[in-house]
Amino acid sequence: MATAEREYISPVPRASSPGWLLTWMTTVDHKQIGIMYLITGLVFFAIGGLEALLIRLQLATSGATVLAPDVYNELVTVHGMTMLFWVGMPILFGFANYLVPLMIGAHDMAFPRLNAMSYWLLLFSGLLLYFSFLAGAAPDIGWYGYAPLTLAPYTGAGRTEFWLLALAVSAIGTIATGVNITATVLTQRAPGMTLGRVPMFAWMSVIASLLFIWAVPPFTAAAAMVYIDRTLGAHFYDAAAGGDPIIYQHLFWAFGHPEVYVLALPAFGIISEVIPVFSRKPLFGAPFVAAASIGIAGLSMMVWAHHMFTVGLGPLANTFFGVMSMLIAIPTGIKIFNWLATMWGGALRFTTAMLFCLGFLGTFVIGGITGVHVAVVPMDWQISDSYYLVAHFHYTLFGGVMMAIFAGVYYWFPKITGRFLDERLGKWHFWLTLIGFHLTFFSQHVLGMLGMPRRIYTYPPYAGWPEWNLASTIGAAILGVAMVIFVWNILVSLRHGAVAGPDPWDGFTLEWATSSPPPPENFAAPLPPVRSRRPLWDAKYPELADWRADHA
Repeated sequence: MATAEREYISPVPRASSPGWLLTWMTTVDHKQIGIMYLITGLVFFAIGGLEALLIRLQLATSGATVLAPDVYNELVTVHGMTMLFWVGMPILFGFANYLVPLMIGAHDMAFPRLNAMSYWLLLFSGLLLYFSFLAGAAPDIGWYGYAPLTLAPYTGAGRTEFWLLALAVSAIGTIATGVNITATVLTQRAPGMTLGRVPMFAWMSVIASLLFIWAVPPFTAAAAMVYIDRTLGAHFYDAAAGGDPIIYQHLFWAFGHPEVYVLALPAFGIISEVIPVFSRKPLFGAPFVAAASIGIAGLSMMVWAHHMFTVGLGPLANTFFGVMSMLIAIPTGIKIFNWLATMWGGALRFTTAMLFCLGFLGTFVIGGITGVHVAVVPMDWQISDSYYLVAHFHYTLFGGVMMAIFAGVYYWFPKITGRFLDERLGKWHFWLTLIGFHLTFFSQHVLGMLGMPRRIYTYPPYAGWPEWNLASTIGAAILGVAMVIFVWNILVSLRHGAVAGPDPWDGFTLEWATSSPPPPENFAAPLPPVRSRRPLWDAKYPELADWRADHA
């Protein structure tokens, strides 16, 4: 290998480089910022995973005393916040930061300094959340922070304030990132790359960014009223003084439900990039996939109250939100059939990335079916606040989002680092993840049907509860082993992985048209002409170029 090529093998900061720490702390390079997002998300993923294991150990048997009740409430709260705001979002933003400029043929994000500020705000907000443990004021109100649990005397001094401040700082950084991603795709595209030719991951990242920008104001209003209630003596949510805690639920879920799709849409984008490459076919019905994404984003802002069917909204409101919740299954189902049609008749290559895509499809479909159950008002009355909802939530977010993230890691790791992840370890990681996940959370579906409520730190030995809880805990332990293998694979492959060329997967999109890792300016050679959604494929195989790809 030439010396010039060796300089790009490791994008990870090296302690031997003079001023390496200052270089990474002051960088505005979108690739380095993307890597910092990814590393941050993986570190918080490890922390959140340990919290989940402690929670499952407490619930493994009836009457366990692994955790005290107050510690259990703190871990449940912080675990939920961590996985949503400091794992899923940083990792997906890391991919977007690193890949979107490369995919559209740009040299950097539209606002590089704003991009750096966004990362440091997100990191600071996560550190602020965990500093609450050192301050003895870790939030214990659930990640949703329902009023009046956020008000005195239900929670101690500082606990709600840490929760509010961490989420507020995170939201500022996330909005800035959303603005940056949107501006980059709208203004920095290569010549010939119309919006109809933008790669699906970049397209989904823009939709998710716009959705988050739209969804944050309701939560900002809700959080501001919580703070005013606590510090200035107002009574927005105090029913005894004429307030209404249901207002908080409306405002929170007007943010909280779109937030799920802020995570899911970029995950859909990853799947839409990986499956076509390993099927050797263009994405089937790509315009319908893009349109379905817009439909999902729009409907996600109209279904929030299906989280509130049991609060007494009345039959008219329950009917409206039930119907809207069922309708959102239509654009989601379109995507599933598009992905299946892409694989149908293709020359499938079952790499680890492709296996995680297949695992995503099966798991996410189960999560979608249980989501329809939640949309049926009479059934929701039976399973509300039970472990059935915990299982549904994890089937969509872990089984959906995290499996897509793992597919993206195995797919783009060679581009980011210049080395392959080990496929043998990767397959161990996949199968243990699949087995451990379904054992953990399918068991919780059964617990919910047996009537076990969520948010309890222990339980009586009712029929079936101890057995299914133990099965769920065993599944969580298997998941933990899978994650250890994943981390080991990354650490070993960074130094000893097989060297990857610029285009190791025979890819379709422009990020594969440059070296692995890319040089500081992203593209050292002129870009291939962009005449379809697969510009690199067209340049490599002009005799097979499909100029109809825009209408596939």
